Amino acid sequence: MSGLFISFEGIDGAGKSTHIEGLAKAFRAQGRVVTMTREPGGTPLAEKLRTLVLNDAMDPMTEALLVFAARRDHLLQCIEPALARGEVVLCDRFTDATFAYQGSGRGFDIEMLLTLELWVQARQGLQPENTAENTSKTVRQPDMTVWFDVSPEVAAERLSGTRVPDKFEAQPLEFFRKVVLGYAQRAAQFPQRFVRIDASKERHKVWQQITSAMVRRGWLAIMVAANGGPK
Repeated sequence: MSGLFISFEGIDGAGKSTHIEGLAKAFRAQGRVVTMTREPGGTPLAEKLRTLVLNDAMDPMTEALLVFAARRDHLLQCIEPALARGEVVLCDRFTDATFAYQGSGRGFDIEMLLTLELWVQARQGLQPENTAENTSKTVRQPDMTVWFDVSPEVAAERLSGTRVPDKFEAQPLEFFRKVVLGYAQRAAQFPQRFVRIDASKERHKVWQQITSAMVRRGWLAIMVAANGGPK
């Protein structure tokens, strides 16, 4: 089987984590090998950079450069090898989060983010074999991006008292309104890749939206999707 790359996006409190676990269970029930990972993070080096990005004060350019450095290592050491083995890669956030958080939320230059995206995610240099088929300057993107769309007010209520917030979770609601706008802009730019999920619904209704999208693509059987939901 060919590899499958699915990313999950949304502001903190949107409810991604539970459903990523459920989807991994559903794919494994079909005999697929699943790699679950996250950004920033996913490798020992990228996890160190994650700690810096989430906790240390820095200017937006430094923040963006660290995020893309972590992404480069993540792609080389984790995502690309897993896809080459034919695995399903489920990633909690990818580049769309950078455009939403650092771009829209923090106000960092979108053109520079586009340049970094091209440099870091160009398939040339990522593929294990430099064949003619792999030398195009195509940017590595997920096969599907599941966007958990929820209002900042609902997300904040869900997170209230659950844990000590990192520097992003501690931002005011206006910051997250900008982040949501950033996600909406990316979804409009890549409508074939994005699947918008109304994450304000009850958990089982959110799960139904996710699995329906997987079934439509032919990636999950209906019965497996129905039995693999979060408990």
